[in-house]
Amino acid sequence: MPSVIRVRGARVHNLKNVDVDVPLNEFVAVAGVSGSGKSSLALGTLYAEGSRRYLESLATYTRRRISQAAKASVDEVAHVPAALALRQRPGVPDVRSTFGTATELLNHLRLLFSRVGSYLCPNGHRVPPSRNVALEVPLTCPQCAESFYGLGAEEMAFNSGGACPVCEGTGVQRVVNRASLVPDESLTIDEGAVSPWGSLMWKLMKDVAREMGVRTNVPFRDLSDAEKAIVYEGPAEKRHIVVATKTGGTELDFTYFNAVATVENALSKAKDEKALARVEKYLITRTCPACDGTRLGERVRSTLIEGIDLGEASRLTLTELREWVQRVPGLVPDEVAPMARVIVEEMTEPMDRLVQLGLSYLSLDRASSTLSNGERQRMQLARAVRNRTTGVLYVLDEPTIGLHPSNVDGVLAIIRDLLADGNSAVVVDHDTRVLAAADHLIEIGPGAGADGGRVIFQGTINEASHAPASRIGPYMAGVRRVERAAGESDQGADIDGRGALHLETNQIHTVRPLSVDIPLGSLTAVTGVSGSGKTTLVLESLVPALRARLAGEPLPAHVRDVDAAGISRVNLIDATPIGVNVRSTVATYSGVLDELRRAFARTEEAQAAGLKPGAFSYNTGSLRCPTCDGTGQITLDVQFLPDVDIECTDCRGSRYGAQALQIRRDGLSLPDIMAMSVDEARAAVRGLKKAGALLETLAGLGLGYLTLGEATPALSGGEAQRLKLASEMGRRQEGTLFVFDEPTIGLHPDDVQVLLNVLQHLIDRGATVLVIEHDLDLIRCADWVIDMGPGGGIEGGRIVAQGTPSDIVDNEASVTGRYLR
Repeated sequence: MPSVIRVRGARVHNLKNVDVDVPLNEFVAVAGVSGSGKSSLALGTLYAEGSRRYLESLATYTRRRISQAAKASVDEVAHVPAALALRQRPGVPDVRSTFGTATELLNHLRLLFSRVGSYLCPNGHRVPPSRNVALEVPLTCPQCAESFYGLGAEEMAFNSGGACPVCEGTGVQRVVNRASLVPDESLTIDEGAVSPWGSLMWKLMKDVAREMGVRTNVPFRDLSDAEKAIVYEGPAEKRHIVVATKTGGTELDFTYFNAVATVENALSKAKDEKALARVEKYLITRTCPACDGTRLGERVRSTLIEGIDLGEASRLTLTELREWVQRVPGLVPDEVAPMARVIVEEMTEPMDRLVQLGLSYLSLDRASSTLSNGERQRMQLARAVRNRTTGVLYVLDEPTIGLHPSNVDGVLAIIRDLLADGNSAVVVDHDTRVLAAADHLIEIGPGAGADGGRVIFQGTINEASHAPASRIGPYMAGVRRVERAAGESDQGADIDGRGALHLETNQIHTVRPLSVDIPLGSLTAVTGVSGSGKTTLVLESLVPALRARLAGEPLPAHVRDVDAAGISRVNLIDATPIGVNVRSTVATYSGVLDELRRAFARTEEAQAAGLKPGAFSYNTGSLRCPTCDGTGQITLDVQFLPDVDIECTDCRGSRYGAQALQIRRDGLSLPDIMAMSVDEARAAVRGLKKAGALLETLAGLGLGYLTLGEATPALSGGEAQRLKLASEMGRRQEGTLFVFDEPTIGLHPDDVQVLLNVLQHLIDRGATVLVIEHDLDLIRCADWVIDMGPGGGIEGGRIVAQGTPSDIVDNEASVTGRYLR
């Protein structure tokens, strides 16, 4: 039996003909700085080949319906098992997906209510639980003798027969927002006062309204109540109108659509996102009044276990649900208790896994679309263990993202369970606790981009600690730490004298009423386990409250008061991707391309050809490649195989046509420079002061390895955050509050050091910096820490400790403090 996956000549992305043997049936960690090529080896090579080869064994018809990875650029991958990947950014779930459906716990809960629930008979009498449901024989009402069948588990699903008929199982209703129909009442109807008649309906609807008795030539606010009622709610009657044409006029019979009906009609016909987007601005979403957001029909909601229906049980947190289902076998009649015990036993292990992974605060009715990437990835991880596969290669891309240190052990336990079932695990991660638990370490580097792509160390963790070439080894051995530069970190020094932001809130979600101060001119870290209330405190309370106060608008309903304390600007830097398609690149987002286009337009060749700066835009300019339309790639539709994005054969990925190659500045064309990394391009733009300064800033943010033509949607969360900071680095920041949502996501300790230097630069220029963070290195370097908790969900929602990092360490109530010691 082979003991390793043999990889030879891997050239995916920046990998440089990598040869490596990856042990099978072991926990293999892959480390390296951001952009070094870790994911290129783990996902782009091992997973791509493992999944592709498995899928090729399936029938052609089946393969048509499955998204497949492209063939990796590698000479040989031998002995690779079938592979599954748990990615850092799982796919966006369907609108009907919930935490309960995704984990399949809702299937068990529906089965429990189906088999041991108490039903209402057709005459409204309560019928005690009976095994007749499981036997598929009718139930008989003891009061009226009416016979009826109980519901099967599938009949209780909101995605099928158990759905609420009003909202069709979504739990919400989209209704017309009347305030949006006439946004400017100073306009007349002839001038377009009724907005949907101009964008969703024929413009001649104003002529029909005139025939209905509405004055269309006076400001809308001056119309009578009766006229406004016709505009909003008038009946769908036919009216005879005359429409002006070039030749005089045309007579038509036209049915009147009032403003509300216009929107409802457009919504019913919206079949794609573009059409839906046109209607969206006229709608508001509200909880379905019929089912109160449970998504369930009346008969399903009437089925009870000890007074609780399926919708109410789905709203319990995982911790609460686990406690409740454990009691159910003792709450139901003896004849159905054995069934209840079997179902509860099936639910217990997956619930324990999810709690172990730090998801105890989630409820089964939580929409999957509202979960973070880290929460969805850990949900997938728990499901992988439950499937009890054997002989599979699991590739995990940073499974500890968004995870408090107290929950890392849960991830490690699941990885060990995967191995115990006879699988192999390759884990890309930066957390030193995860790396320390691995059987084998492969380190890619030494740098990022063109400076990476090589195996600089391979062996055990102990060997890495003493390997001169290893960059993670010194951190593992404890001989190197992330630190703020001497003289800049004055943790706790005169915190009170700096002034502070002050926020007071009422209860929202599971977060209790709070009163908190955030020191100005300092680095403050908001910490706590997942679900403890960090996001609610910062992103749902502090940021919107400050923005409302600065704009002179009402505070959010749950915010009692906020003292802006000299803050004049709030800048939220999150990890959301930049741009939505390949047309957004590092060069366009940073502004470097604007400077380059102007510079190339000044060359003799460009002036002789009459080319202006706009001609050098690969999005709209005349010099863009006509074959790929400036995207650098073309998509091939291969019917029985996955769509293949290939490099454009004409421009070879440069995005520009042949003429652009002929226009040179200092011997280089614009496509030549766009193909360079930030570090390489710094030398190529000598004489261009602004472009040079922009590139210098990107390099200072630790992004020197990115190529100028790299598409921004493909950047990691950490890279996206730092790129968003580029425009802020050269300006004074007095009165600015920077808020970062987990800025260390995906960062090697060396990269965390770079990030910390950037944050200090902002503070030195007068800014106040607030970070939501789990990274212990960054937390240790903060001036002030606000620790939420002590648990998640209803077990959290309050400030358990605040002060300097040393204060947090000394506070026995702080879970974070235990890991800072």
